[in-house]
Amino acid sequence: MIKYCVKYLFFSLLVVAAIGCSHNKKNNILFIIVDDLRPELPSYGKTHVKAPNLTRFATEGVQFDNAYCNIPVCGASRGSILTGMKPNNERLKYYYSTIESDLPNAITISDHLNQNGYKTVSNGKVSHCSDDMDHTWGEIWNPYGMRDPCPNGFWRNYLLPENIEAEKRWDTTTNAPVSIGYNILSAIESADVEDDAYFDGQIATKTIKDLKKFKETGESFMIFTGFLKPHLPFNAPSKYWDMYSENEIKLPINNSFPKDAPSQAGRWYELVRYKDVVESSINGGLNGNNYTINKDFQKKLIHGYYACVSYTDAQIGRILTTLDELELDKNTVVIITSDHGWSLGEHNRWSKHNLFDVEMRVPLIIKAPGMPANKVSKSFVELIDLYPTICDLLGISKPNQLEGKSILKNLKNPKLITHDNAVSRYIEGESFISNDYLYSEWKDKKGNIIAKMLYDKKLDSLQMKNISEKENSKKIVDSLSLIIKNYYKS
Repeated sequence: MIKYCVKYLFFSLLVVAAIGCSHNKKNNILFIIVDDLRPELPSYGKTHVKAPNLTRFATEGVQFDNAYCNIPVCGASRGSILTGMKPNNERLKYYYSTIESDLPNAITISDHLNQNGYKTVSNGKVSHCSDDMDHTWGEIWNPYGMRDPCPNGFWRNYLLPENIEAEKRWDTTTNAPVSIGYNILSAIESADVEDDAYFDGQIATKTIKDLKKFKETGESFMIFTGFLKPHLPFNAPSKYWDMYSENEIKLPINNSFPKDAPSQAGRWYELVRYKDVVESSINGGLNGNNYTINKDFQKKLIHGYYACVSYTDAQIGRILTTLDELELDKNTVVIITSDHGWSLGEHNRWSKHNLFDVEMRVPLIIKAPGMPANKVSKSFVELIDLYPTICDLLGISKPNQLEGKSILKNLKNPKLITHDNAVSRYIEGESFISNDYLYSEWKDKKGNIIAKMLYDKKLDSLQMKNISEKENSKKIVDSLSLIIKNYYKS
């Protein structure tokens, strides 16, 4: 009897210990950020784009249909995500903005998790300049072979000989061509290569290696994985180009700049740096709404963008499959999003860098242990909300600096609407977005409003009729302008 009691007591202690261990097991974080990815994906109703892995992932988590960046430009958006702080007119304004320059005393998400016992890894393009706040990461890795890609052109990752030669003639100090004219590089590339030949394949391979390492060591981790595509140039292995036919690609209906929209909303510049774009232009010019690309090349650009999306989707699939095979999915929060959207000809724009809905809206899907699966939330989310959400999911404190709001309640109950609008900005412009309206205003250095646009999204879903100057819009404009003002005061 005594022997039985001792055995029973020993067994009970083992069970209690096992339960205790399982309760104490920390959740990990896998944060995947995709550059320039708009929510033109099957799970968002856009079935012409082939992204089977993101589609499957959406059935495993909660998809947020109204997620918006806080600023539609790389460096500033990523800085705001990593600090949980709003961009404004004094900080985080440009593609080259860094946390180290603008918010050196901020507690980054990597630093905060370091202090809470996590191993932190940055793979690929996480900050725009990957050495930004490098002391706050346990490890920073990218395939460019340099810490700071900002002044160097070789992040474009050409593989075809003619494109490699053209890039060699690019002055990497001034980021301008040497002696032979402004535009010498190609905006697109299809190469018959394996996935790992391009940087994003290498980034996925490194992330898989890290997952295997952490499975072996048992350490709690936060991995940020940043994919470069579908950012320009649209380079992808040819098998992803082969998934699409240009004859089936449709140009956007709203492919002209609205006649009554302010000129501040029309400027774009990134794409016109490429030779083949200039050669396909109808009326020349380096920026603004007068620059028009012929329809055949527009389809080729969209084809390239879609190929890059499918290529990146395949790399995400490799990572998620490894996570499942290692059974790390059971205690890993997975967040997939983008730093901003991108115009593919809407409003005759080929860019981010402005305040139309398509350039501010991003995909956001979160899968977390114990949370609902295959659900959609219509609550509005800003990317600065992700830092406090991670803290809540991990059960750790939140730094006082955080200006976003946790969406944990929305993960638990996707039907819950906690926010019905978002606010974003770019340079001197600020924007309010809701289901009903998109309102944007631009100010001079003295703070006076010098331009504005208002779109009734229910009557004008394509945002082609600016009604901000209509007499019956005055009350709406004034109220939305006040919301924006109070947002940046808080």
